[in-house]
Amino acid sequence: MASLNIDDVRKYVETNIATFHSKRIDSLTKLKLTGVLKRKNPYLFKAKYVMSASEIVKGIVDAHISSNEETIFGDWIEGLAIFINGKVYGGWKSGIYGVDLEFDRDGTRFLVNIKSGPNWGNSSAQKKMILDFKSAARTLRTSNSGLSTVFVNGICYGQESVPDKGHYFKYCGQDFWTFISGDSSLYINIIEPLGHLAKERNDDFLVAYNNMLNKFTLEFSQIFCDSNGSINWNKLVEFNSGKRQPNATVAKKTSSKKTIPVAKRRK
Repeated sequence: MASLNIDDVRKYVETNIATFHSKRIDSLTKLKLTGVLKRKNPYLFKAKYVMSASEIVKGIVDAHISSNEETIFGDWIEGLAIFINGKVYGGWKSGIYGVDLEFDRDGTRFLVNIKSGPNWGNSSAQKKMILDFKSAARTLRTSNSGLSTVFVNGICYGQESVPDKGHYFKYCGQDFWTFISGDSSLYINIIEPLGHLAKERNDDFLVAYNNMLNKFTLEFSQIFCDSNGSINWNKLVEFNSGKRQPNATVAKKTSSKKTIPVAKRRK
């Protein structure tokens, strides 16, 4: 085990944090109004008495950003965790499905599935993780590694009062960062480096964000507003939830099927 140098962490963040910010902007610029409207509940907007195109647009864009940024940052901070563990324990990015990080310590192979926050999935997703862990164990037994294995669900923030889940351990926040680094203060010490050029990067993002709001508001008004400026709710609901027409290929195949006549019953 090597001691972690926080300067190494700082340099890693300064070199790689731009990737997170660029992916935020890239995701925003690729967003399509019609695509995101298909995934939102028009009845909810009406029930909340949303009356303006700009309010609807801001709501759907903000919801997309909130969900998408959690995923983007989760992927980014996973890389940071693997980097830190590599410096301390020689860990590496796993090639086993469902496992993000592997490292050896005291004759034990730790296989870690890394998530951003503690409430990352429903019961089915967590059962799937357990199955992935069991499959990973079989993979290691087949390789005759001879190492005992411990499975960990590592969570970058939050708390967990009962980490032993039977099939695996769930370490959150301070416990997770201490587990991968041996440094109980790391969870606090990484905050400052993460803010590297944050304001400058966020200013670029805000330009793209406001441009997108303006573009979508105009597009929404042109498609879903009447000439007097009011929202045409029937048109919006029909677009979102109306019965889909079969595409040309499916329609052609359906129409080409031969109809088998039913024999008439004899009297």
